[in-house]
Formats: sequence, C-alpha cells, structure tokens
Amino acid sequence: MKHILILILVCTLLFCFGCSKEQQLKIMRPKVLVIIYNPIVETEGGMRLQKLFNWYNPDSLAHVYIDDLNEVSEGLLDYQIVQRIESDSYPVKKDGFRYTDESFVAAWRSREFHQPDGVDYNAILEEFNIIPQIESGAIDEVWLFGFPYGGFWESTMAGKGAFYCNSDPIPNTENCSRKFIVMGFNYERGVGCMLEDFGHRTESIMSHVFRNVPAEANLWEKFIKYDKVAPGESNCGNVHFAPNSEKDYDWGNTRVVLSNCDDWYNFPDFKGITKEVDCTEWGNGDIREHHKWWLKHIPKTLGETNGISNNWWDYMSDPNNVAN
Repeated sequence: MKHILILILVCTLLFCFGCSKEQQLKIMRPKVLVIIYNPIVETEGGMRLQKLFNWYNPDSLAHVYIDDLNEVSEGLLDYQIVQRIESDSYPVKKDGFRYTDESFVAAWRSREFHQPDGVDYNAILEEFNIIPQIESGAIDEVWLFGFPYGGFWESTMAGKGAFYCNSDPIPNTENCSRKFIVMGFNYERGVGCMLEDFGHRTESIMSHVFRNVPAEANLWEKFIKYDKVAPGESNCGNVHFAPNSEKDYDWGNTRVVLSNCDDWYNFPDFKGITKEVDCTEWGNGDIREHHKWWLKHIPKTLGETNGISNNWWDYMSDPNNVAN
C-alpha cells in the first residue's frame, strides 16, 4: 500500500510539473493565414520569382520565425499556420498599379521601382476574404510574404479599435469586431529581419499599453532605456539600440556599459542587479541574435502591476488583450 501511495504521489508531481506552464501562464496559439506572393514568371522559363532570384524560401523562413518566437517566449507563443496560399500575382498598389512579370523583373534589374510603393490593404483583405475569417475565429492574424518593394508595412493593424502598429491602422475595417495584425515579410531577407518586424510591432503595442502611465511608473520606458539616452541607467534598449549602442543598428558595439538588463528576469520583483555588458551579450552584431536576446528579456510572469499584465506577451501576441 505504501508503495502504491508513493507511486501516486510521484505521478501527481510529474503531471503537475509537466503542465504547470499551461496552468500558470496561458499558452498562446494564434492561428495564421500565410499568403505568399510568388508569381510564376513566364518570360523566365516559368520559374517562381523567389527561385528566379535565389531568395529565401518563405516556408522555411516562416517555420524558423515560429521556432525563434517560441524559444524566446519560453513556449508561451506558439503560432499555428492553418492556411497557406501561394499567389501567382502581384499585390495592387494604393494608386491601382500592379506589376507584371516583365515590369517587375525590369524594375529589379534597374532598381527603379514604382512609386508610391505601398499596397492597397483593403484590396488584399477583400481578395482573400480575410475579415469574415477573422470574425469567425478561423484565423487570428495574417502574414504576407513578398518580394523587395512589395509595398508591405512591417506590421499594421485592422479592425474595430485598431491603433498604430508600426504604421497607421488599415482604414475602413471598423466593421470587423476583432483587432488583427497583418505582418509584411520580404523573402529577400532572413529571419533576423522578420524578428525586427515583430520587435517594432512589440514597441508599438507596448507603447500603447503604457500610454496613460505616468513617466515615473512607466515600466516600458524603463525597459527600453539605453546608455546613450540615459547614461548609467541602461536597461534592455530597443530594437535598433542595444544597451551600449551609439547609433541605429549598432548591435556590434564593443563599448562596455553598466546595465540592469538581466534584472528583468526578476520582474516585477527587481533585485537591483546590474552588470557590465557589451555586444558579446547579444551576438556581436548579428541581427537575429540581438533580437532574440532582446525579446527574451520581455516580462512573462503571473499577476499585474498597476493594472497591466506582468506577461507582456499577452499584448504582443493579441491586440485584443489591449484595452481601447
């Protein structure tokens, strides 16, 4: 009998430890519609545009991006691609212009592209029946993959209550009761640039979350401090500026500064931990490694501070968790 009780206790403990993260912090599994603009270029032997110019495979990019975000969130953000569309077309621009195979290949080879560059997001939403799918819960966000000068914002938001998300909200979408994000990825670039897109999305969302918090209590503004703007008070910096950066994209700076960056692992119970840091902390200038380092420091724990969730990933993954 004693052995049976011990076995039951051990099994109970193993079960509790195995599911503790699910019980304590909600694991987010947003459902994604992926649209890949990858035309078949008839004038170049029927090759897909991505293969014609030997750019990155968008499917591989998507899966590595998902893995990276899952890693840095410690398993809390687990994107699910529920629908994939590979389009043999070019998205229409705001002024109605649309590339053909011939005009895009000529533009790429001459580096003379159509302006204005921006796409007509409303046309994309309509063409792919996106808003009804958001409303029904079939999808939660959209990832657009395209070629250079495809005209996408890194991120943009739509729906009722949409706010600035590295770009102004998509107009004429207030009829959608749920907010949703449309990410824009360039498959000429690597996963590091995709993480930068997510980083700028994060900056916009968290700035909005803390928009009414007084400066002295604004934990987001504390998180993004770096030495150049706050000498001796560096924390984690932002997407473009590491704690010791002196200019944009200066992730390879060897200058040593004092930083509170690792005290964010104790959030919200700061211990006053500081240490000297330089670029060896975040990959010696590698864009992907810096962005993973930065995202790992973003709080993800139980409870609230001043009415704001201590798990900031709640907001970063779903703008519907952000109060209007």
